[in-house]
Amino acid sequence: MKTPPCPISRRRFIGQTACAGFSLTGVLSTIGTLRLFNATASAQGLPGDDSKILVCLFLYGGNDANNMLVPRDLTAYDAYARDRGILALPRDTLLPLNLPADDGREFGLHPAMAPLQSIFNSQNMAMICNVGTLVAPLTKAEYQAGGAAVPPHLFSHNDQQVQWQTSLPDSPKKVGWGGRMADLLQSLNAGSDISMNISIAGSNFFQVGEEVVQYHVTPEGSIGLSQHDATWSPVLEGYHALDQMLGRSYGHLFEQEYVNIFHRAVANDTLLKTALENVPDHLDTFANSTLPDGSLNPVARQLRMILRLIEARQTLGMRRQIFFAALGGFDTHDAQLEDHDALLGQLSNALADFYHGTDILGIADQVTTFTASDFNRTYNSNGKGSDHAWGSHHLILGGAVQGGQLYGEVPVLEIQGPNDTGTRGSWIPTVSTDEMAATLARWFGISETDLPIVLPNIGRFAHPDLGFMNLA
Repeated sequence: MKTPPCPISRRRFIGQTACAGFSLTGVLSTIGTLRLFNATASAQGLPGDDSKILVCLFLYGGNDANNMLVPRDLTAYDAYARDRGILALPRDTLLPLNLPADDGREFGLHPAMAPLQSIFNSQNMAMICNVGTLVAPLTKAEYQAGGAAVPPHLFSHNDQQVQWQTSLPDSPKKVGWGGRMADLLQSLNAGSDISMNISIAGSNFFQVGEEVVQYHVTPEGSIGLSQHDATWSPVLEGYHALDQMLGRSYGHLFEQEYVNIFHRAVANDTLLKTALENVPDHLDTFANSTLPDGSLNPVARQLRMILRLIEARQTLGMRRQIFFAALGGFDTHDAQLEDHDALLGQLSNALADFYHGTDILGIADQVTTFTASDFNRTYNSNGKGSDHAWGSHHLILGGAVQGGQLYGEVPVLEIQGPNDTGTRGSWIPTVSTDEMAATLARWFGISETDLPIVLPNIGRFAHPDLGFMNLA
């Protein structure tokens, strides 16, 4: 028997659903509650807590890593000050790093990074040096001779962001390495209806999978379609109309899929809100990350929600979680010293508060946070700031990190030196994004056999494990 036609016009259907928004009414709320019950039951059946959580913090615009890690020994510092010019930081403001005694080098962090200095020196943070997008290992001679394979559209924000997040510079496929990991490991979250990949910073390529989709939340929680007062009678009428429409079957494929999406969205909204009801707000955890007006800084707001979602993982039935957060403003062509100082201060306070939050919860060994960015910035100044460059340094934090060390190779910090592409101090990467990602993927649970599925180009590079994670 055919389903009777729905006695509502397409215009009214779209209009009323938009007005109705995501409600907690009727059968949809029941579906969400049942999903939460099932997820909790599945989580209770797990043999202990073997959760692993990966947090990507993307620094949009191109972070100047040359002022994040600075040489402190006198000879190297003098060369740094000469070449950086107005961008150079005073030597006596640099925060010393306790590097291994046999390292023979002296480096300091930017003065705004004091909260992370202590985490590095307590060996819970490492830095991966001179990382960047590469098609294959590349020397300066090969680069300058031309003809060698290099990532297309170098120094372009959009292109380098995509290449970082997909790790496929020579194959423009819009599936990220975080998404490919989730595709392989999604069975570990079999009891959950919430995606393994949760973004608190909007859409990104990193979390796009062939099967797994991103689930977007805000720093305040799940996203509802309407924030209207549910006691207002027109909104109540909209809620009732929505419940009626979602209870029907539709003969048109697109209409039915639209209804299915609403079903999932409303149920997942209910599921997430219910799971977070008994999780602390963790405002005290981020007490060091407040702005002058008393509010949390932008990245701290995101990391606070991530910490809450991690705490709710067993209620949600999740043994693996991949989060995406972001901080913008790093395209410092102008006023770099002031702007970069403020950005690194926000970043450092928020990351340190987040790490200490995981430590208080007893899960620091299960949570690893890493930074990524479009590219580094030129070593010399444009007069007011710096311009787009290439190889950069990145932070890795967590209890499973083999911290207190610099991994990879610090480039020769010399204009027109062996690592410079030309005359501005744009370093040719000596560590590929693939190698950094592969080390994180192995810790997250990707087998050596499956690593080429996540990172198809990894076989071109010598170090699929850089050694900065404890894999035991």
